[in-house]
Amino acid sequence: MNLPNKLTVLRILMVPLFLIILLTGIFEEPINNYVAVGIFAVAALTDALDGYIARKWKLITTFGKFIDPVADKMLVTAAIVTMVQMSLIPAWAVVIFICREFVVLGLRVIAAEQNIVLSAGTSGKIKMILQSVMIIFIMLRIPGDMAFFIGQTLIYISVALSVYSGGQYVFENRGLFKGSM
Repeated sequence: MNLPNKLTVLRILMVPLFLIILLTGIFEEPINNYVAVGIFAVAALTDALDGYIARKWKLITTFGKFIDPVADKMLVTAAIVTMVQMSLIPAWAVVIFICREFVVLGLRVIAAEQNIVLSAGTSGKIKMILQSVMIIFIMLRIPGDMAFFIGQTLIYISVALSVYSGGQYVFENRGLFKGSM
């Protein structure tokens, strides 16, 4: 297993650690929250790092193409669903985020049946970065503070970008449906 794939697996392993810290309150507040935010931030950074290393050193693998987006979805979904439970993000936004991911997953399944591998588009990568930043700001939980305001604003921007990037992904890959409608 090459380094980018090891970083991706590390990201997956960080998801339960993130959840345990966030939900159990092992440390006193606000330390517990800051530790959880730190774990999430490090995990999110591995996404950028593994992609950079894979492209630079030409270490792109079929396993990496599969597991990297899975790791991203695991990390972000764990965070946003937990944040609904904690009343930090509205459920309607999370439903939109998750529905977008189902649409993209469905397209990837259709493409795979045709022996086509669909890579993430630029708007999808920007969406992932924006969602990660949104999660970090919201999880800082400092009501009345600029971080809280930024986090709340990023929810609406992330929803809009999720809808846009999902629509763009469908539009750019509409040829997959040729002859099936």
